Amino acid sequence: MYRNSRGRPGVVLAAAAVAQFVVALDMSVVNVALPAIRTALGFAPLDLSWVVHVYALAFGGFLLLGGRACDLYGRRRMFVLGLTAFGLCSLAGGLAQEPWHLIAARAGQGLGAAAAAPAALAMLTTTFPEGPRRVRALGVWSAVNAAGGALGVLAGGLLTEYAGWRWVMLVNLPVVAVALALVLAGVAADAAPARRERLDTPGAVLATGGVGLLVLGVVRTDTLGWRSPVTWTTLAAAAVLLAAFVLAEARAATPLLRLGLLRNRWVAGANVLVFLAAAGQFGAFYFVSLYMQQVLGMGAAATGAAFLPFSLGLVAGTVVATRVTASRTPRVSLVPGALLAATGLAWFALIRPDGGFLADVLGPSLVTSVGAGLVLAPVAAAATTGVAPPEAGMASGLMNSSRQLGGSIGLAALATVAAHHTGTAADPVALNHGYAWGLAVAAAVFALAAVVAIGVLPRRRAVTAVPQPTATATATATATATAENQREGTLS
Repeated sequence: MYRNSRGRPGVVLAAAAVAQFVVALDMSVVNVALPAIRTALGFAPLDLSWVVHVYALAFGGFLLLGGRACDLYGRRRMFVLGLTAFGLCSLAGGLAQEPWHLIAARAGQGLGAAAAAPAALAMLTTTFPEGPRRVRALGVWSAVNAAGGALGVLAGGLLTEYAGWRWVMLVNLPVVAVALALVLAGVAADAAPARRERLDTPGAVLATGGVGLLVLGVVRTDTLGWRSPVTWTTLAAAAVLLAAFVLAEARAATPLLRLGLLRNRWVAGANVLVFLAAAGQFGAFYFVSLYMQQVLGMGAAATGAAFLPFSLGLVAGTVVATRVTASRTPRVSLVPGALLAATGLAWFALIRPDGGFLADVLGPSLVTSVGAGLVLAPVAAAATTGVAPPEAGMASGLMNSSRQLGGSIGLAALATVAAHHTGTAADPVALNHGYAWGLAVAAAVFALAAVVAIGVLPRRRAVTAVPQPTATATATATATATAENQREGTLS
C-alpha cells in the first residue's frame, strides 16, 4: 500500500483536470467524424460502430482494475503510465491505414484512460482533505470533465470539416503532453510501499470480464437488437461473472473492491446518482445532435458550435454547485440539479420537425446543462466522502465505472426507445417523434436521480478522520473508516 504523497496541490489539480479533459473529450470527439472515417478507411457499415464501442469496452471493463492498481502501485505512476499509453495510441489512431489499425488504437486508448482517470481522481482526493478545499478542487475537475465531453462534439465537427478526421485523434497529443509535463514537474513521486500486497487477480479477471461483457452486450444492441439470442447470452454471461466477482470479493484478503465500502451511504448513493446522470446526459448529447443534423439539416461544424451554450451551462452549473456545497452537504446541490436537468430534458422533448436552434435547442440546452453541472460537481465529492486514503483509487475506479456503465447502458436503452417510436421511416417527422420520446425518458431518468438523492444520501456530511496508513495501521485505518461510515449511515 502506498503512502499518500501530496506534491503541490495546484499542480496536482491542473494535471488531473487536463488529463480528465482529454479522456472526456475522446468520448465524444470521434462521433461526428464517423462518416469521414468510414469513407477514408473503407469500413463496412456494421464495423464502423466499433470505433466507438471498443473504446467504451476497454475503458469500462478495466476501470476497477485501474483504480485498485493506483492504490497498490502508486497513483502518480499509474497516471503517467496510463496517459502515456493513451497518447501513443492516439498517435497510432491518427496514422491508421486500415480499419483494424484504428480499432486497435481505440482499444489502447480505452486501456490507458482506465488507468489515468481513476489515478487523477485519487490524486485529488488524497491531496485535498475532506471539506471546502476538496469540494472546490473536485468542482474544477468536474467542470473540466463536463466541458471536455461537450466540447468534444464541437471539436469533432470543426476538425473533421476543416482539418480532416485524423486530427480528431492527433489533437490529443498536445493535451497529453501538457498533463504529463505538469505531473512530472509538480507532483511528488509515489512513496515506497508500506507493505507489499498482491493484486486480487481472480477479482480482476471476474470484474474485467463481467463489466466488459455487460458493456459489449449493451452497445451491440444497435445492430443486434435487445431480442437477439446473442445479446441475452452475452448479458447472462456478464451476470454470472459479476455474481462470481461479488462472492470472490467477500472472501478476498485484499479485494479489488471491498464490499464494505458500499455500506457508506455517500459512496453507494453517489454511484447510483452518477450512473443515472450519465445515462441522461449521454442521451441528451446523442438525441440533440441527431435532431440538429437529421431533422434540422445542420452540418457537422454547425452542430458542434451549437453545443457551445451547453458547455458553458455545464461549467456555470459546476461553479455554482462548488460554492453552494463548499460548507454544506452535496445533497443541497444534487437534488435541485437533478430536477432542473429533468425539466430541461422535458422541455427538449417538445422539439418540432419544423423547429429551429433558437426555439427548440438553445433554451432547453441552458436549463439542462446548468442542472447537469449542479449534479456533476458535488457527486464526485459525495462518492469519496468518508473513504480511507488507502482506498482512494478503489473509490475512484468505482465512480468512473458507474459513470461509464451509466452512459453505455443508458444510451443503448434510450436509443431503443427512440427507434421503437421512429419505426422504419427516415423522414424528419418520424425521426423527430423518436428523438422526442428518447429525451422524455432521459428526463424521467434525471427525475429518478433526484429521488435517489432525497432517499439515499444522508442529510449531514460524514466527517471521518482517517490516519495515514503505515505498515501496521493500514487495516486499522480502513476498519475505522468503515465503522464511521456505517455509524453515519445509521444516524442520518
